[in-house]
Amino acid sequence: MTFTAAQIAMLINARIEGNPEAEVGSFSKIEEAKEGQLAFLANPKYEEYLYTTGASVIIVNNSLELREKVKGTLLRVPDAYTAFASLLAKYQQMISQQLTGIQQPSYISSSATLGEHVFVGAFAYIGDHVTIGNGVKIYPNAFIGNEVSIGDNTIIHPAVNIYHGCWLGKNVIVHAGSVIGGDGFGFAPQADGSFTKVPQIGNVVVEDNVEIGANATIDRATIGSTIIRAGAKLDNLIQIAHNVEVGSNTVIAAQAGVSGSTKVGKNVMIGGQAGIVGHISIADGVKINAQSGVSKSIKQPNAAVTGSPAYDYTSALRSQAISRKLPELEKRIQELEAFIKQLVSEKV
Repeated sequence: MTFTAAQIAMLINARIEGNPEAEVGSFSKIEEAKEGQLAFLANPKYEEYLYTTGASVIIVNNSLELREKVKGTLLRVPDAYTAFASLLAKYQQMISQQLTGIQQPSYISSSATLGEHVFVGAFAYIGDHVTIGNGVKIYPNAFIGNEVSIGDNTIIHPAVNIYHGCWLGKNVIVHAGSVIGGDGFGFAPQADGSFTKVPQIGNVVVEDNVEIGANATIDRATIGSTIIRAGAKLDNLIQIAHNVEVGSNTVIAAQAGVSGSTKVGKNVMIGGQAGIVGHISIADGVKINAQSGVSKSIKQPNAAVTGSPAYDYTSALRSQAISRKLPELEKRIQELEAFIKQLVSEKV
């Protein structure tokens, strides 16, 4: 499947600079691209490759000023990175739309309801009273428990497990190996030192346009719902505990964990391997640095924190700068002490 520069320009609303009939059939990084491929340039660090690349079509920013002649056709847009991402999404959607039907062997309960243009891969399991919207793609070895609801155009990748009663909205993507709706970590300590399991009878609600990375786990609520709000993006290997609420358009990087009943606001950014204790709240727009340990609520919107326990990011940088100077400061103190002793001895 090939496209001309003119056709691509229409898809991303770009201004053409060069041959509008230049054809491409695949994508590549600008430093590796060959004739017949499309690349993009967003980071100025890679500008040198613009003049040597073999790419037939390159998406660039409107603001880019050429230092040399470029071999390929340029497509100028306000934001090259966003335009390229949009183009990839359209391309992926075109491919995905071609994938429909039910592969065998697979199990679909007679009480399940499937929309139009649905794909169900081999060895998938769809339980009782499941509702699946239009254009949903369920890849091989996925498990969809009883009474699960999945909205239009959602993609469930291989070996995903969605436990009973969970609800996923439209345009959700769940990557391979993730578990949605496993039991929350609820155990009541007993007088003899043992623990009694607290039944987890809630569910997980994943709103529209959420993406969940591979091998992530989102626990069902003890009572009520664990909620991932619209537009949130969760990386691979993330743990979201029972009754947590993750706000809209919040992003969480790999290996981070959020403990039970914590409320994370919207547009929050959480770095990799960060840990957040339970029963606290994180205000909107907060930035939590990688490997931080958040032990109390962050009530100030748009605050930035780091460290364990986490505290103000700017103060942390000052502390780090001072700590690097400690050997020098110690030497200066020793010199001052010696100088003072000398003055005292001279007076005596």
